Amino acid sequence: MMKPKSKRPLAVWSTAAFTAFVISLSPVGTYAAHAATVTEVKGTVSAISPVQTPAAPGRNTTVPPLSEASKQSAKPNVLVVATGGTLAGQSTDATSFQSYRAGTLKIEDMVGELPNTDKIADISTLQFGNSGSSAYTMADLYDLSRTVDKALEVYDSVVVTTGTDTMEEIAYFLDLTVQSDKPVVITGSMRPWTVIGSDAQANLYNAIKLAGSGRTESFGTVLMLNDTIHLARGVTKTNDYRTDTFETPMLGAVGYIDDENIRIYRAPLRAMKEEGQGKPVFDLSKISKGDLAKVEIAVSYQEAGGGAIKGFVADGAKGIVTSGTGAGGISREMSAARKEAIEKGVVFVTTTRTGSGSVYGGGEGIISGDNLSPQQARVLLLLSLSYTDDFDTIKGWFATYGTPEV
Repeated sequence: MMKPKSKRPLAVWSTAAFTAFVISLSPVGTYAAHAATVTEVKGTVSAISPVQTPAAPGRNTTVPPLSEASKQSAKPNVLVVATGGTLAGQSTDATSFQSYRAGTLKIEDMVGELPNTDKIADISTLQFGNSGSSAYTMADLYDLSRTVDKALEVYDSVVVTTGTDTMEEIAYFLDLTVQSDKPVVITGSMRPWTVIGSDAQANLYNAIKLAGSGRTESFGTVLMLNDTIHLARGVTKTNDYRTDTFETPMLGAVGYIDDENIRIYRAPLRAMKEEGQGKPVFDLSKISKGDLAKVEIAVSYQEAGGGAIKGFVADGAKGIVTSGTGAGGISREMSAARKEAIEKGVVFVTTTRTGSGSVYGGGEGIISGDNLSPQQARVLLLLSLSYTDDFDTIKGWFATYGTPEV
């Protein structure tokens, strides 16, 4: 007679196992990933069978009206548009820094928990979505940008909360597409809302304070995390855990928030132009989501093959960014594959994988990405190809919007 299988006590389950079990019981909408086949908890990955794959979540684009009290108030009115991320994370317990469900908490509740908000602004909220940043498609970002522009017709400024993994791409997309000159501030956190020592509360509070101050009007989209203000263009995530992860290589931050002091030390070129003259050319009201071009990134390395480029072309890519070695170099096989792709009309942008530095030059079918990161160069090329197939026009946009020299 076989012995009955022993039941493992819940008390001795590992944190990872227990977290995965809890997530498996959670409603689809509460978890950030919304990925095709994998649910990811920071530090834990558990498989989901294909039959359980959640459908793409809907996005709320309905901008709430200003309340009568806000209309009468002398304080700035700020709309916080939430997309989820670690900032909205629910940790396994109060000391689980890396074990949590991102995109769980509601922005209305989080804003309600912040102290002294009555001193800085009249705040309204919009739950656009509640997912990790990587779960959002370019079509989602189209909707997000249009929603922000719609909100700025009514509100004095907008704060957008996102996950940090692809925040630099989301921020640059908004920077290039939002047509209003009013302040747009993007923020998130590296630790979930419910863990001790979280940076989430301070980041959200300071982002609202910055947006309400009006100090970044005509700056385009800026990032505010860790008391530090960065322009969207050029900023990048440099560490997967540290709270000071965001940096702008070569150029540095534009300012800082120290309690009541908001210090701005430099400004982008667009802020120096007449009102309305610094708006980006990429007005999304003139195209549909279906017009968004397919653009990919190919990384070069020792003896890199040309298969990635060939595959991207076969998959319908209209543009490809190469993340090259040194000052943008790519392997011989990649170069041969690029030449074939250019003959088929594919546009290339060359960047460096080093993390900083400028790439110059270019050539037939090739545009230099200057000091744009590969991921931000992809955003600019994607938008450019969504509006035109003319190579010289795209090259001109990279020389202006992509390289905004003073």
